[in-house]
Amino acid sequence: MHEPKVGFVSLGCPKALVDSERILTQLRLDGYQIAADYAGADVVVVNTCGFIDSAKRESLEAIGEALQENGKVIVTGCMGGDAEAIRQAHPAVLSVTGPQAYEAVVAAVHQHAPHSRRHDPLIDLVPPQGIKLTPRHYAYLKISEGCNHRCSFCIIPSLRGDLVSRPIGEVMDEAQRLVDAGVRELLVISQDTSAYGVDSKYRTGFWQGRPLKSDLQTLCEALGELGVWVRLHYVYPYPHVDQVIPLMAEGLILPYLDIPLQHASPRILKAMRRPAHQEKTLARIRQWRDICPELALRSTFIVGFPGETEDDVQMLLDFIEEAQLDRVGCFEYSPVAGASANALADHVPDALKAERRERFMALQQRISADRLQEKIGWEIPVIIDEVGADGALGRSYADAPEIDGQVHLPGASQLAPGDILLARVVAADEYDLEAVVLPA
Repeated sequence: MHEPKVGFVSLGCPKALVDSERILTQLRLDGYQIAADYAGADVVVVNTCGFIDSAKRESLEAIGEALQENGKVIVTGCMGGDAEAIRQAHPAVLSVTGPQAYEAVVAAVHQHAPHSRRHDPLIDLVPPQGIKLTPRHYAYLKISEGCNHRCSFCIIPSLRGDLVSRPIGEVMDEAQRLVDAGVRELLVISQDTSAYGVDSKYRTGFWQGRPLKSDLQTLCEALGELGVWVRLHYVYPYPHVDQVIPLMAEGLILPYLDIPLQHASPRILKAMRRPAHQEKTLARIRQWRDICPELALRSTFIVGFPGETEDDVQMLLDFIEEAQLDRVGCFEYSPVAGASANALADHVPDALKAERRERFMALQQRISADRLQEKIGWEIPVIIDEVGADGALGRSYADAPEIDGQVHLPGASQLAPGDILLARVVAADEYDLEAVVLPA
């Protein structure tokens, strides 16, 4: 009896990855198999990214490759919000839907690759945590959709709408299922994690018979009870974030914050429509580190925003020198169709953008290297990601998967992915640490 197989290509950010996992879970529940390659698939779903132009090009290329290799392609995701552009480039696609259109994607799969029998959950078992695209030992936990900010360089609100927080009981139920299935690290994500619950006026929900308020502090306290690493991403430095730092100092959640600051010049931040309080951010960082000295901070910045001058760049360089952030990404400004920043005057030439990014990253590389050198001799917990004949690769509390550094453990080949152990740091470079495993 033929069981249709679905190929799946997932592009973009971790939030899109969560969407992909949800779609895959439903398809498995409906009786579909997941194909390992284009040739074995009855239909291919491409979950696109539409955040910046380079991501759109990558999405269009992925759609084209799937059409060439398979011929039956369903498109979803952020770029799916611009169906006309997709159909203009690839008129042969079977269906185009936007982000979060789970039911529409599943319905399109049913239409173009109908299955021959009803799914019997007693026979075709799917793990209760769903199908995951990440390794078994860590998982992304999406707590909300959409965003209430209107940053001039961003079109996410037009793609995903305003902030909608998931009920806290639903979030905790998912987190518990993931932990029960073997997940050792939960990565909390959304477009604006620190705004969790603001849309529902922090409504009280229930989990395992307990009333829980839908706010960031309560959510972190509840997640911290699950006995796994909890890592916060996409946190804006609102005042109430201060309440989470003591939870990090107590070891309830990881002492790690991913804060998208984007710039340091008040003039540029205002043009970006971001909170323009560089001094308050520096003061808050100092306050956080007083409470939790081991706190690791990561951020992203944009150089070459329209109207950016050398004075603005110097202000940014002075800021990162003062802030001493642990992990930093820097991107050259890229116009996005539909973003209001496109209409701003004085766009910066590409060559100058590149030069400014190089200066920024050279300074940050030195800062990161210095901060890692300070960790030599520290005893730190490490979660293992990969194990080979020569040793293991892991991450410290300061390292999110795929975007931050790694901890190299030479000779530690007896470990397994997901193990969490104590190690002593013996060496460091600009991004990574080397450590030796301590006796249990």
